[in-house]
Amino acid sequence: MTDHGGVTLEPGTPAAPVDVVVIGAGQAGLSAGYHLRRRGFAPAGRATGEDRSDRTFVMLDADEAPGGAWQHRWESLTMRTVNGIFALPDHPVPDADPDTPSREILPRYFADYEARHDLDVRRPVRVRSVRRPVPGRDDPAGDHLVVVTEPTGAPRPGDPRTWAARYVINATGTWTRPFWPYYPGQETFRGRQVHVHDYVSADEFAGQRVVIVGAGISATQLLEEISRVADTLWVTRREIEWETGPPPENFSAAIDRVAERTARGLPPESVIRVTGMYRAPWIDRADARGVLVRHPMFTRIEPDGVRMPDGRLEPADVILWATGFRPAIAHLAPLGLRTAEGGIRIAGGRALDEPRLFLIGYGPSQSTVGANRAGRDAVRQIVADLREGSGL
Repeated sequence: MTDHGGVTLEPGTPAAPVDVVVIGAGQAGLSAGYHLRRRGFAPAGRATGEDRSDRTFVMLDADEAPGGAWQHRWESLTMRTVNGIFALPDHPVPDADPDTPSREILPRYFADYEARHDLDVRRPVRVRSVRRPVPGRDDPAGDHLVVVTEPTGAPRPGDPRTWAARYVINATGTWTRPFWPYYPGQETFRGRQVHVHDYVSADEFAGQRVVIVGAGISATQLLEEISRVADTLWVTRREIEWETGPPPENFSAAIDRVAERTARGLPPESVIRVTGMYRAPWIDRADARGVLVRHPMFTRIEPDGVRMPDGRLEPADVILWATGFRPAIAHLAPLGLRTAEGGIRIAGGRALDEPRLFLIGYGPSQSTVGANRAGRDAVRQIVADLREGSGL
C-alpha cells in the first residue's frame, strides 16, 4: 500500500491514509466510485482482504440514506416530469410508472447501485474542511490533502475523523445551498417565504395568493401546479425567449461555454440557462389555462405584498423563491482557491490551482450525463498520475 506517512489532525489524533476521498454520493460521486472500483481501487480498510488492492478510496456522504438530492425532492416531481434522468454507469434506471414520485424510485436505484458495486459509502459524515498539510501540525507534511470530517449521526466504530488523501474528488452538488436573493423590505413581509428546496406540495398554498419568483424549470413546473389551487403571480428579472423547437440532443456548445467560464475562475452558469427554455408539456398546460403570464420583477417587498415597478402593490400570502442553487463548497475554503470573481478555476474537472482536487457536478458537469462523464474523467487523470509516479 502507498505510504502516506503518519499525518495527524491534532497531536495524538492520526489521520487515515487513503489514495482518494470522494465527498458526496449523488450521481457524480457514485460515478466516481464506480470508475475507481473498475480501475482496481478498494474501499479503505479492505485492501488486504478479498480486494487485495494497494490502491484505496473512501466515499463520504452527509445524508443519512442513499439517493443524493433525489430523496429530498417534492412529491409531485414524478418520473414523467423530472428534467432528464441519465443512468449511472453500467446500470440502467429501472422501469417505473411515469407518475411515481422520483423521490421513491431514484433513492432505491442509488442504494442498489452502491450495494451492487460495493462502494461502502460512509454516512452520515459531513466534511468540515479540506486543507493542505501544515508543517509542524501534520507530521510529516507530505503530498496529500487533509480531509477533516464530523459525523452527523452515530459513527461507524473505528471510523477516522481525518483522512490524508492523495486526491480529493468533490461531488457535493448544489442542493444543500439554495440561493435566496435579497430584496429591500424582505424582512418586513408578514406572509411566508419558501425556497423550492423546502417545497412539499401545492396543497399547502390552497386558496392563497402566491408570488412565484424565477425563470427556470422549477419555477414553471410549480407555477403550473400551484396555479391549480391558488392565485399566482409569476415574476422574473428578464423576459423569457422560449425556444420553439424540441430540446437539442447535443448540448455540447452550451457545456463548452460553461466550461470556458469555470476555466477563467468565473462562477459557473447552469447549462439550462445557457441553452434556453424549451416549452415542456407543463408550460403548454399553464399557457392553455391562462396562467403563464410573466410579470417584471418587483422592486421591494412590503408587509402585505410586493411593490411592482409601476408602483402598484400586489398582495401576497406567500413568496416562493425558485431562484436556484449555488455550489456547496464551503468546506474547500481553507485551500484558498476562490478567484476575485467568486469561482474556482477548473479545467477538465481538475482545479488548476490545486491539482490534487477535482470538482465534479460543478459547472459544465452539473447535468446527470455530465456528472457521469466527470466521474470517469477524474478517475482517469488520477490513474494516469499514479502510473507516472506524479509527485504533486
